Amino acid sequence: MINWNFISIISIFLLISTFSFATDTDEVRINYTKCFEDKGLCKSMIDKLENSKYNSATHLAYLGGLRSIWANHASNPLSKLKTFKQGREYIEDAIKKEPQNPEIRFIRLSIQKNAPSFLGYKSNIKEDKEFIRNNRKLLASEVVLKNVNNLLED
Repeated sequence: MINWNFISIISIFLLISTFSFATDTDEVRINYTKCFEDKGLCKSMIDKLENSKYNSATHLAYLGGLRSIWANHASNPLSKLKTFKQGREYIEDAIKKEPQNPEIRFIRLSIQKNAPSFLGYKSNIKEDKEFIRNNRKLLASEVVLKNVNNLLED
């Protein structure tokens, strides 16, 4: 016998969880580029993603991007390097999971364009620019599309 009350409760839980992640992701999308300049906002967005239970490739890429940005805000040189490397690993893992996702490629491009040369993380700039230009139409978020257009204009 089907327990409809149980199914209803599970359905409501899943709906709330999905809405919560969408809200978190939208907030991160809106604030992502501001985090390059705003240390407090960057930390807040990292905390929000780390405390989120959702773990999609996009989530992982934003966490990696924000960690890489955080390296710029850190004061200790060893901490800067460790944080940047961890962020880079998250981004690359996200790309391995979803190599055809232009939003994830945007995140990598934004980090590679802003990373100092000595970190050696600039090898995909041309490839990502071309990929993003050819796949912009796949971006559903107006915020991400605006961020992409701004990054490609630089």
